[in-house]
Amino acid sequence: MKQTREDVRNIAIIAHVDHGKTTLVDELLKQSGVFRENQEVAERVMDSNDIERERGITILSKNTAVIYKGTKINIIDTPGHADFGGEVERVLKMVNGVILVVDAFEGTMPQTKFVLRKALELQLPVIVCINKIDRPEARPREVIDEVLELFIDLDASEEQLDCPFIFASAKTGIASLDMDTKGKDMTPLFETILDYIPAPEGDPDAGTQVLISTIDYNEYVGRIGVGKVDNGSVKVNQEVVIVNHHEPDKMKKVKVSKLYEFDGLNKVDVKEAGIGSIVAISGIADIHIGDTLCAPENPVPIPFQKISEPTIAMHFIVNDSPLAGREGKYITSRHLRDRLFRELNTDVSLRVEETDTTEAFKVSGRGELHLSVLIENMRREGYEFAVSKAEVLYKTDDNGKKLEPMELTYIDVPEEFSGTVIEKLSQRKGELLNMGTASGGYTRLEFSIPSRGLIGYRGEFMTDTKGNGIMNSSFNGYGPYKGDIQYRKQGSLIAFEAGEAITYGLYNAQERGTLFIGPGEKVYSGMVVGQSSRGEDIELNVCKKKQLTNTRSSSADEALRLTPPKVLSLEQALEFIDTDELLEVTPSSLRIRKKILDPTMRKRAAFHH
Repeated sequence: MKQTREDVRNIAIIAHVDHGKTTLVDELLKQSGVFRENQEVAERVMDSNDIERERGITILSKNTAVIYKGTKINIIDTPGHADFGGEVERVLKMVNGVILVVDAFEGTMPQTKFVLRKALELQLPVIVCINKIDRPEARPREVIDEVLELFIDLDASEEQLDCPFIFASAKTGIASLDMDTKGKDMTPLFETILDYIPAPEGDPDAGTQVLISTIDYNEYVGRIGVGKVDNGSVKVNQEVVIVNHHEPDKMKKVKVSKLYEFDGLNKVDVKEAGIGSIVAISGIADIHIGDTLCAPENPVPIPFQKISEPTIAMHFIVNDSPLAGREGKYITSRHLRDRLFRELNTDVSLRVEETDTTEAFKVSGRGELHLSVLIENMRREGYEFAVSKAEVLYKTDDNGKKLEPMELTYIDVPEEFSGTVIEKLSQRKGELLNMGTASGGYTRLEFSIPSRGLIGYRGEFMTDTKGNGIMNSSFNGYGPYKGDIQYRKQGSLIAFEAGEAITYGLYNAQERGTLFIGPGEKVYSGMVVGQSSRGEDIELNVCKKKQLTNTRSSSADEALRLTPPKVLSLEQALEFIDTDELLEVTPSSLRIRKKILDPTMRKRAAFHH
């Protein structure tokens, strides 16, 4: 018999980047008494990983649990970014409702739309939490309308439209049920969760069924599967069978050696867990997302969303530049290989393939953000390597037609820039689907565009909109190949010889374009030191000293004015590099270089090309 388990609630949190999701969870933890008063608490506890903290993006779904009035509330964090779409869908399978966090000033954002659509399709009830209500420029009334409009756009049902609204300031730890009364603490949110989110259901007497929704990895215990107990119960030392909805032949007997539940931010050992519990299981070496652990008597897999296919690939290559091995700790092909294959333990949307050389690996992912986060993580860990320009992955349909990944892109720009944006994206085979107004006098543009049309566009977009544009895109399936795109890319300025860049040499070079380096930086022949103002590559000598004559003193050199170099971020560098270039990545430097460093051989290759 199906039963509900009243002392548990499972919820997921959805929010746009920076709308305060993580701060909100911290407050719920604090107020439910997880943080003992005397404990030092790192800001934003959920984002364990440095980059996430810096970029403010939560990449992997994290689990936490709070106890309120004897009810255990499992809170699961969802990635807000569409690159991690596969992850979102699986997380939502574990919960019975969601909290949508929206900034009281910024209002609804395209990125939230993606996750919210999935939640509404799965018929999950939604609690809307309008956060940062204490911002001086907060506009809660308009934001409520925006949220309801979004619900209507996404075909929400009557019940879904009739959802509760909570007005909160996660930073000061208060929430209230109406926007004109200031709350005292988070009680209104806790109470709404208990009242409005249904308790989990399942048959406690049936055979065990646990669907693994995420994978965690830890050096000591290896892979850890996280999922919800749908039916029956699961016990330590129990014999179970692994089956999988998408792999009918999979049938593997294993033993549950360790079982944990979440309590606050910790995993705690438990002997047994019943329906509705969210558990972590370790000791099963090849446990994967989408596997169902079942009682051997009746192994029935639980259906789940197939993992999103990668759409973009780049090569990760052993660094062989003249400056190789000076800054990194891990530099060999074995280091690189082990690290990339280790990433597969936790990141399900990633592919790593060997190539015809041991020096290079083909890494495919769900978008530029996805791969740049991996690159950034590796350089912080002390790896040194090179990467090639991102390329999209094509497919062919049954009739042999070429298909390419497409994206829906939402752009908010001040009106005066919309013409430029439309023109640029049309050249990149973008198709304008909609044009309307967004908040704050901005124009909202909606495009369908090939993924390759967006590669390398963001930097240009920021320049064209003077830094005022917002651009979000989400993968929108594969479509017929849209034809070749003419990129009028500017050429590169290439260092002609090795040495150290000198003011005099740079001064002469800066008339030819925009420099990426300043005086004192090490360069080598074939290294890209800037962007040419013309369409072709230009070689120059930035190590050139001025010839001193006895009449002129070297102090005349100091009067030379250098424009400060444009220092590229990782994303900007990945967008800038061309197909004949590589980005050299070390813990302390990012250098762009030609694949072929020797100028004569480079020209020969270009000629044959």
